[in-house]
Amino acid sequence: MNTPAATGHTGGDTAGLVGHDRVDVSLYTDPGVFEAEMDRVFHRTWVWVAHESEIPRAGDFKRAVVGRQPVIVTRDRRGGINVLLNRCRHRGASLCETPKGNGNGFTCPYHAWSYALDGKLRGIPYPDGYEDVLEKKDLGLHRLKVDSYAGMVFASLDPGVEPLADFLGPARHWMDLFMKQGAGYPVKVQGEHTFRFRGNWKIQLENTTDGYHFPIVHRSWMSSVDAETADMLSFMTDEKAVTHSLGNGHSVMIMVPEHVDLDDDDGTEPLQERFAHIVDDLSRDFEPAKVRRIVRSMHGAGFNLNLFPNVAMSMSFLRVLRPLSVTETEIRHLALGLDGGPEIVNRERLRIHEHFQGPFGFGTSDDSEAWDRVQRGAAAGPGLPILVNRGLSRETEDQNGDRTAHSTDETGMREAYAMWKRMMTDDQ
Repeated sequence: MNTPAATGHTGGDTAGLVGHDRVDVSLYTDPGVFEAEMDRVFHRTWVWVAHESEIPRAGDFKRAVVGRQPVIVTRDRRGGINVLLNRCRHRGASLCETPKGNGNGFTCPYHAWSYALDGKLRGIPYPDGYEDVLEKKDLGLHRLKVDSYAGMVFASLDPGVEPLADFLGPARHWMDLFMKQGAGYPVKVQGEHTFRFRGNWKIQLENTTDGYHFPIVHRSWMSSVDAETADMLSFMTDEKAVTHSLGNGHSVMIMVPEHVDLDDDDGTEPLQERFAHIVDDLSRDFEPAKVRRIVRSMHGAGFNLNLFPNVAMSMSFLRVLRPLSVTETEIRHLALGLDGGPEIVNRERLRIHEHFQGPFGFGTSDDSEAWDRVQRGAAAGPGLPILVNRGLSRETEDQNGDRTAHSTDETGMREAYAMWKRMMTDDQ
């Protein structure tokens, strides 16, 4: 097989950097490639910016970033969701520095131009001097294209971007399954933390559907949990634990096959003993079938769904990546709970999240150390490729036309890099 050559790349022709089973290490290290990615990937496709539960009421807002461009996600008085560039149309000052909140609109701190929640320019102080110079209707905040599916809000800087439903394609089915962990309640974000690692964003993108690393990197976590949880996530030799490519860079890795569809329950799976106190508490208010449905969902869905380019719906949490530079990436972990559900359940879900994904948990520190080491190692042997060839010989096509292999295989990575190559070499 041919190996892409090391290039000292400057963001021009990228076609030779990605093969079907390997990629050039410059994808991790070349500033020119990174600059091209910001334009050709993050500024031309759908980027996740919020979950609807983060802005549930009229007036709610949160800051986000699309590529490098700061935006404000708002819920206006009519209930609509808007994504606005965080930039006054007068002299360019940022309007919002508060991470999240509720308000009637935004006022520039420099000259007090004021804007509504939907971005319309409402007022200009001392308007004399602007007669016949401007029309307020022409100077609202720049609005991004916005759409949502399954409570997940996406925005695009490209007004001609394909419909979100087309971009997500078969991933929508898995998004629907993921949200079933609400057990009849809407899913909500109930906490988050942010950290950075010293590595390229694609190192993390690869990780979400990389089952190969799990029992190795996370063996300390596996040794810290009860035997039932460890057994549930021992998928290395389970033939039903597979990864599907879903097109457009998306992929899904199944780790707990019996929890893929949480509504599908034949009643034979024992409930984990660690949740006995929750069963006792819920049994006071709910029928046994409802109690069982909630408790079976405590660990979330039985799979990780990777949505290209920046968000993972990972069992029971959301992981959002933000490229900062070619060698630095910001990660947000969002813990999920049941909106209106029993408080004892949401507390327990937070404790589970903290144990693995939290700032003092096992998973975050172990993963970020591995990602850092990939970036450090990329400095050695610049002509040596990054291999994504595991499972090629046993990859098949399922009845939906999706490429499928075992959950420890690199099918998801190959799908992501195929989309990366397509976007980076598209001249449109």
